[in-house]
Amino acid sequence: MVVSDDHEGLKSAIERHFQGASWQRCQVHYARSLLGMVGHAIRKELGTDLRTIFAAASRTQALALASEIAQKWRGRGHEKVAEHLEEHIEECLTCLAFPESHQRRIRTTNGLERLNQEIKRRTRVVRIFPNREACLRLVTALCVEQAEEWVTGRRYLDMGELEQRPPEEQAAEEVRLMER
Repeated sequence: MVVSDDHEGLKSAIERHFQGASWQRCQVHYARSLLGMVGHAIRKELGTDLRTIFAAASRTQALALASEIAQKWRGRGHEKVAEHLEEHIEECLTCLAFPESHQRRIRTTNGLERLNQEIKRRTRVVRIFPNREACLRLVTALCVEQAEEWVTGRRYLDMGELEQRPPEEQAAEEVRLMER
């Protein structure tokens, strides 16, 4: 699975280079985009509605909630918000096909953004690299360090949980991925 915002270039690159991978739209970026469609006075209410959808236990439940919330906002004169919910909320729910313990970590791009911040912080210390290869070595070392931390240190995701899923759940996920 690949998690990103709704950038067309990223989406086409994912489709081209990661064939068969599912795509999760970052829930934070989606929420910010939707909140920008309403006035400041009602953003808190819309944010609460979105958190309700994202906290759903299953995809079916989340889609039912999204439909209800879309009707609510349509009734209040926010047609764009309702249409956006109906057309794009499914992109944010891919994580619900994974174990519950994984969902919180794979629903946003926070992990990637944290890695990018660390790369930026460490490269700013150096300021001027003698050549391109020196910069690449530092960035590669930081990526390897992060990967090792995820594998050997504090477990970011326990992949054993994916293997323990019931066979019918795994088969349903494989069918869903093939349909993409």
